[in-house]
Amino acid sequence: MKMLHVTIQTKFFQEEMDFFLKYVGLKIERDMRPFGRNMVFLNNGDGETCIEIIENESDCAGNEYLSIGFHSDDLVKKREELIADGYDPTPIISPAPNVQFFFVTDPAGVKIQFM
Repeated sequence: MKMLHVTIQTKFFQEEMDFFLKYVGLKIERDMRPFGRNMVFLNNGDGETCIEIIENESDCAGNEYLSIGFHSDDLVKKREELIADGYDPTPIISPAPNVQFFFVTDPAGVKIQFM
């Protein structure tokens, strides 16, 4: 069974979409905005699991308990880029040899892990 998507509902639709396009490098796979719904599916263009972003004007309780991890070729550079753009990532954590990561909270309150 293949996982198709992870859904994030947010009142910060554009900011959320921009975060994944800029910092994660995802591309728009499917765009429902021309059909009157602020909803997009983003992935890396290789048909992998999508991040589905849906605009929802209510406070989206639950996003704070969601964490999504992504690979980064240069962890230090990615963290510095986020800091320069006003984000507040955690320090780089290394719980075991050859394992390093940090978290940053995206505009919808989702914890994004870069490894």
